[in-house]
Parts: sequence; C-alpha cells; structure tokens
Amino acid sequence: MNGNEFEVNVVLHYHVSIPVVNHIHETINYVEVYDLVKARMQNPTPLLETVAMEIAQQILNQFALAEHVFVSIAKLKPPIIDYKGSVAVSYELGR
Repeated sequence: MNGNEFEVNVVLHYHVSIPVVNHIHETINYVEVYDLVKARMQNPTPLLETVAMEIAQQILNQFALAEHVFVSIAKLKPPIIDYKGSVAVSYELGR
C-alpha cells in the first residue's frame, strides 16, 4: 500500500506437540510471515480492513501449524485535516 506509512502487527497462535521447539521446521517461520505481509502491503487497496482480512486468510492458508491469527494495521499519518495521530484496524481469524 503505497503513499503512506503503515505498521503491521501479526500475532499467531499455534499448538506444538513437542516439549521444546529446536528447529525452524517445528514452528512457524516468522521471516516467511514477514515476506507474505510485505508482499501484500505492496498492493494498493482502498480499505485497511480488506488488507487485514486477506493477510489473516493467507497466513492460515500457508502455515498449517497456525490455528488463530490476529492482524492489526495502523496508518501512521492518515490524510485527515487537523488530525495528529494514527488510525488502525484489527482482525482475528481462526480455523
């Protein structure tokens, strides 16, 4: 999403059946999640809600371990006259 600055936060919930995760293949690779989010944020979209919902769905589709995802997107400098601050949307999705 070009033309503005955004902050995206993603919280993933997943269950592992082993006592300690020792290898990246036993968990969700956050670099891959970052790459997914970065790629989606490059596609201009009028509503932040749409982007948050699509990111959540893509994460659940791509990462079998993910059981629940929370996505928050903040527009850091919204084009609102005399407004100082950010605006944000959040979306949660589970299996």
